[in-house]
Amino acid sequence: MPSTTDVALSRLLAEGRARAAATDPEHAELWEALADASEGGKRFRPALVTATHDALGGNLSAAVVQVGAAVELLHTAFVIHDDVIDRDDLRRGRLNVSGTFRARARAAGATPDGADDYARTAGILAGDLALAAAIRTVATCGASTPVVGRLLDLFDGALHTTAAGELADVRLSLGVDIASVPQSLAMAADKTSAYSFSLPLQAGAVLAGADESLVDRLGQAGRALGIAFQLIDDLIGVFGDPLRTGKSATSDLRACKQTPLLAHARSTLEWTHISAYLGRDLTEDELTKARSLLTTSGSRQFVEDLSDAHLCAANAVVEELGIPLDCLAGLTTRAPVFADSVEVAA
Repeated sequence: MPSTTDVALSRLLAEGRARAAATDPEHAELWEALADASEGGKRFRPALVTATHDALGGNLSAAVVQVGAAVELLHTAFVIHDDVIDRDDLRRGRLNVSGTFRARARAAGATPDGADDYARTAGILAGDLALAAAIRTVATCGASTPVVGRLLDLFDGALHTTAAGELADVRLSLGVDIASVPQSLAMAADKTSAYSFSLPLQAGAVLAGADESLVDRLGQAGRALGIAFQLIDDLIGVFGDPLRTGKSATSDLRACKQTPLLAHARSTLEWTHISAYLGRDLTEDELTKARSLLTTSGSRQFVEDLSDAHLCAANAVVEELGIPLDCLAGLTTRAPVFADSVEVAA
């Protein structure tokens, strides 16, 4: 099914390219950058749509492919916007949309500030285009009008929840408010769970004709899955090997992200020392010391255990319904990408 999703995505992107080319050459380059941003993902979100639909006895395979492609486009949109928010120029080890347009502006002779503005604008617009394309794809997926209505409600809810989580993430990074572990977990769940896990599971169920109570149960299971995933991703954001993950191991510390890892660390005796490594760029030696403190404080183990508990809760629901989670293999077991090669399994 991932290949079928790729075919559907390629068709959607080709349609976008045609519209862009007919509009303006510069706009066509923006769409090309958007298309590049959609490549290289694991496609587990559309796979979850398919797995749920099939496990529940659905028969709308053509619509499933379209909705799966829409979920993947939604992910692309959030990734592009997230990079703008985090001021990152790299994604998966290569230039992202913002980085591409920043490089073009600098090559053309723009000032650093001008290149920043151009990069940020390109990222915002590309993300907006992907959002619009995702919603349009759902609306034209070929399912019945009532099913399409339910799907659009799910997508709308995921958009609101994710936006709220992203805003909370940035607000908590201001240092004005101190997040407790439960508050940090809620932020993490809103930011990731709604669109990456709850939405695909629920969309597959709606396409299979499931009732609202089952759709709600899958929403809760998706939230638990998303928390487990985000907790491991937070660990990778500090303990990961950038050469293998393609992402910085210092950006979360530099941005003072109030992840559950740091929220827990704040309650430990080591916090006075840990806080000295936040809010600035770190040398390799300083990063090693920060990692050591986060480990000896028990914060790393706390996050690993919490991730494991949430994954178990989610599995209890999906296993009962016979929904295979093979597509998630490797997403919540990230040992190969950790700098110290210590296994972390959610």
